[in-house]
Amino acid sequence: MTANTAKRPRSRFALAVLSSVFLAAFLGLIALGSWQVQRRAWKLDLIQRVEARVHAPPGAAPGPADWARVSAARDEYRHVRLDGHYLRGKDSLVQAVTAIGPGFWLLSPFQTGDGPIVLVNRGFVPGKREAVAAADSLSDTQVTGLLRLSEPGGGFLRKNAPQQDRWYSRDVAAIAAARGLQRVAPYFVDADRRDDSPVAANAEPAWPVGGLTVIKFPNNHLVYALTWFGLALMVAAAAWRVALEERRRRRATASLDDIR
Repeated sequence: MTANTAKRPRSRFALAVLSSVFLAAFLGLIALGSWQVQRRAWKLDLIQRVEARVHAPPGAAPGPADWARVSAARDEYRHVRLDGHYLRGKDSLVQAVTAIGPGFWLLSPFQTGDGPIVLVNRGFVPGKREAVAAADSLSDTQVTGLLRLSEPGGGFLRKNAPQQDRWYSRDVAAIAAARGLQRVAPYFVDADRRDDSPVAANAEPAWPVGGLTVIKFPNNHLVYALTWFGLALMVAAAAWRVALEERRRRRATASLDDIR
């Protein structure tokens, strides 16, 4: 095969197919980049709204009339207040890993004054001994904390086992059923840290330790957007290179035709 035949101009059909592929890839990548830009704006707005909720003065928790409308977008991480008392003997321990170390979340049902029950994550305890001691100190009280949505199913690769009383996630419905609780809110509350439970390097905190809610929203949308836009530029550069090569081939073919 000669150099002349190896570099013949492409047919109109081949050029049309190539052009369509380049155009589709370019537009698709631009669309993906634009979508990530929109997602970034949404994520920044979400972070701002959550920060405002977390640091706002505690308000009344949603009552039964509002339970059906409770959602992550509207309610999660709201700073709420509960008045009433804990129900003894119905605590649940949910496995947890925190900044303090591995252990359990201590969930206790809280009977509000008007009747409904709200599960309260009173905080972290390192073991069952500390959980029993904390349960013995229950009294009528007011609780403030962050509203959290139920975590059905279980943890990563570990399903909740109600029959064995093993919990890997804070599944409100399952825990309520296992404890025989009625009229339970579809959310739970992460209690704020009490004034008497400091966490210091050389001090034993008063268990349970609340206020350990991790509020973190991954926000890599700008990186993703730049990646998609960068790939779109690469596609455009490749299309330009193909166009220049095709132009060179046609000129070379025209010159050979003139020589003949």
